[in-house]
Amino acid sequence: MYGGEITVNQRTAKIIRTTALFMPLLLLAYGVLIQYNVLDDSHFISDMAFYTGMAIWTALAAAQYIWPVKRQFSSAFYLVCNHLLGGLYILFVAGFTSPFTPAWAVLFLASYAYFSNTGLIISASVLIVTATIDILLQGGHTSLVLTNALTTIGVLSIGLTAVAIGRVQEIDGAELIKSKALETLQRDRILTIVNNLADAVLSTDEDGVIRVYNAASLNLLDTNTSLNGHHIDDVIKLYDKNNKPINLSNDLKKTHSVVVRDDLTFALEGETLRVEITYSPIRSGYVQTKRADNKDGYIIILRDITKSKSLEEERDEFISVVSHELRTPITIAEGTISNVQVMMERPEFGTDVLKQGIETAHDQVIYLSKMVNDLSTLSRAERGVADAPESITVRDLVDDLYREYAPQAEAKKLHFNLDLDTHLGHINASRLYLKELLQNFITNAIKYTKEGEIILKVSRQEGSISFEVHDTGIGISKSDQAKIFNKFYRSEDYRTRETSGTGLGLYVAAKLAKKLGTKVELHSRLNHGSTFSFSLPTEERHNRR
Repeated sequence: MYGGEITVNQRTAKIIRTTALFMPLLLLAYGVLIQYNVLDDSHFISDMAFYTGMAIWTALAAAQYIWPVKRQFSSAFYLVCNHLLGGLYILFVAGFTSPFTPAWAVLFLASYAYFSNTGLIISASVLIVTATIDILLQGGHTSLVLTNALTTIGVLSIGLTAVAIGRVQEIDGAELIKSKALETLQRDRILTIVNNLADAVLSTDEDGVIRVYNAASLNLLDTNTSLNGHHIDDVIKLYDKNNKPINLSNDLKKTHSVVVRDDLTFALEGETLRVEITYSPIRSGYVQTKRADNKDGYIIILRDITKSKSLEEERDEFISVVSHELRTPITIAEGTISNVQVMMERPEFGTDVLKQGIETAHDQVIYLSKMVNDLSTLSRAERGVADAPESITVRDLVDDLYREYAPQAEAKKLHFNLDLDTHLGHINASRLYLKELLQNFITNAIKYTKEGEIILKVSRQEGSISFEVHDTGIGISKSDQAKIFNKFYRSEDYRTRETSGTGLGLYVAAKLAKKLGTKVELHSRLNHGSTFSFSLPTEERHNRR
């Protein structure tokens, strides 16, 4: 029945063992006083029995203290021995009304600690039986019965009160442990969530000293050093749009609600990041009892918006430039058509004048159409439309391009030649992007070449295929080569201005090349032509047997 391990709190067990060690020594001293008639000796049986019992009791207490019990059987044995020795001490040494009888409450507590309510009932029963036996041994007169009864009630009251207090403390302790475990669980959950956020999250105390931070904070700050204990102003150095330093801790102390700012920059070892910062005061749940301006700390969230801000500014600039570029041809076309309408009502204007006006308006519409096509291609590339790679037979793609653009070259009395390796094989890429990229180079070559030839050269190298479009046109100056891939850039060369280019072609080409995972190389010399080239990896194909 009592074979299992005990579950008593270690500190409680130590208190019980210590009390059990010193109690026999006190009772021994009290018994000696009775032996020498200093106190009432009416219950004292004999010197031999007294010293033998106390020797056994002291040895038992010492053994219990030196070798703590680890199993219920051992604890039951010690409790039975202590109850038996305590009862015998009351009956044959001190009497039931001795001042040490209330010490029985210690046995109550020990019995309850090891065996709960069962142990408590047994201990109380032994006390009552002892009181009853004492009455019988002393003759059973009324005053003794009343005295023993009152003493029993008093001891039981003391013991039960002590047990009740211990039980309440035990319940409170269990609830405290449960509360701490729940708090730890909630804290771990919150930390797990915070550490998985992409934004940097930091928490400071009321003085601005960092106490909690997540992994994204270390990534943003590009460090592996602990941030705990560092002041927020030493870690995060912010500047406003005028490049004026921001004292973040002062701003934190001034805030009373959530503040969001996206007009700040963050300096980090020579690099400047655009950041969005959100900060707010932290107040405890008992804030009602505190002053409204008291804060328990601050929570700070930082987000790197450098890319999004750059894209936003680039978008705004792009819209502005597109609007400007569209306004000119639309104005020309609108004005020309309006003039033609007026001239048609006046007979003095001949057919040639009207025809010239219509041609001018038509050229502007063609220009607008080219710009819309370029913008459409750029939009597809930006959004990743039709970017799924597929197996492309290079020779078939080149033949399609030749058939499509050879008539245009012939119309300008240019030679469109192919220079192809024998076995070109296959590549895995977006067919649409690759075709539009080559079309861009070929149409530019035809547009800016007045005489000579255009050569589309495709050669197979180790692990890749190289595409080159060479022309004998006007060429590109060194100064223009650095800017030629910028959007809406057109050379100041008058020969370039003679053609109706939008300034988007090579910008779109660079975007398409990036989507294909390659880069356009340009080799050009003014008045000697240009060569645009790029390479793509070949598709690995295994022969099936």
